[in-house]
Amino acid sequence: MAVLSNLEPKRVWANFEDFCAVPHGTFDMDKISAFCYNWAVERGLEAYQDEAKNVIIKKPGTAGFENSAPVIIQGHMDMVCEKVSGSDHDFTKDGLKLFVEDGCVRAKDTSLGGDNGIAIAMAMALLESNDIPHPPLEALFTVDEEEGMGGAIAIDMDRFEGMTLLNMDSEDEGIFTVGCAGGINYAAHLPVNKETVSGTKLTIKLGGLKGGHSGHVIGEERGNANKMHGRLLNKIQKVTDLSIIAINGGTKMNVINPESIAEIVVADAAKAKEVIAEMETTWVDEFLGIEPDFFVEVKEEADVTVEAFDKDSTSRAISYIMLALHGVQEYSRVLANTVETSLNLGVLETKENELLAKYQIRSSVETMKWEIAERLNTLGKLVGAEEEIIAHYPGWKYAPVSPLRDIMSDTYEELFGKKADILVMHAGLECGFFAEKKPGIDIVSCGPNMRGIHSFNEKLYIDSVERTWELLLATLAKLK
Repeated sequence: MAVLSNLEPKRVWANFEDFCAVPHGTFDMDKISAFCYNWAVERGLEAYQDEAKNVIIKKPGTAGFENSAPVIIQGHMDMVCEKVSGSDHDFTKDGLKLFVEDGCVRAKDTSLGGDNGIAIAMAMALLESNDIPHPPLEALFTVDEEEGMGGAIAIDMDRFEGMTLLNMDSEDEGIFTVGCAGGINYAAHLPVNKETVSGTKLTIKLGGLKGGHSGHVIGEERGNANKMHGRLLNKIQKVTDLSIIAINGGTKMNVINPESIAEIVVADAAKAKEVIAEMETTWVDEFLGIEPDFFVEVKEEADVTVEAFDKDSTSRAISYIMLALHGVQEYSRVLANTVETSLNLGVLETKENELLAKYQIRSSVETMKWEIAERLNTLGKLVGAEEEIIAHYPGWKYAPVSPLRDIMSDTYEELFGKKADILVMHAGLECGFFAEKKPGIDIVSCGPNMRGIHSFNEKLYIDSVERTWELLLATLAKLK
């Protein structure tokens, strides 16, 4: 039985629930792309699936709108796959288990993917409708937005006639995004040598942190378990000999890492545990209540003999994590209280012969984006790490003149009796690629209220979806 069947607007929520039943994690796009393409074909709509698995669906304008300029409605199909520790949910096979709580739609023990499944659901509701006035529609559902924006990179914008694009990938109702940061997906490969060591093994888990989207909440100074482990291990090595067996934390570059596990061998376990206890108290004091669920868990195993990083590799690894850049680097000089440049140490992964670090770099200033990459590269050279630019994407520059922005702003005020905020955001959006590939295109991004995106605390607000849908329909009616 459908969980969301009583929610309004009914067709939006029905499409969202069907969409969530299909696995659609980033880089796992075959099933969801086929679902969207087949959905369109079954309804007699013009549909196209490109080699990257992007899906384009077109529908003529309704009566009175036949000769209107086409409007592009765009969202991405992939979601960030996060789950609670211990969950057996398999994102490659299992659909999401949706439920309603306190006026929100959520997914049991996992991220919801409202970012950006709700955009697909709204577009589908428009495309299948027979009673909603609208200009010709060109829907674009892209792949792999969350890591590298592969779909936006691959899309051929010459397939679209429209020069007006409504991106539905924002998470704050009443805020129209009209520019965004560019980004770099960056990796550092630190070679390590290993040796056999003996002593007491400590497995140290830092967890319970909020995590969250590394663009939207980077200015909140939430705890990053990867960086915290660097600080902890640096203090432990000052009181006892220490060798790293492994350190692993985070799965996504664009998620502030909420949990990290370090396995180490120490000569004096008592001294090491004293430092751990002191640091736990220090962190609780420093967080000032913003991380109420933070915890430190230590497991001890005496008299072990294991393979671990040698002394030099251990020292270099700790130094690197300690000094690794993370968080806000620059604030805007022209927009008050706006982050301009930041980065997130999202992933630490111990491999056979290296420690891998992955970052998401963001900046609304193109030169600063590359400056941060150069700083990371300089740090890496000091400890023998090699850099890798996995992907990069352009920013989306604010346009002084935007008819779509004006229409949406007026419509919002007419509907809800208050002015919408205009924002240049610190997260990355695909709009930079669209603007680059189709010069002169008029773009605005909007969406309903979501909180906790990219985490298992993700919430999509039901009443906000209904208002955003109302805004979308009223805007389309004015684009005649």
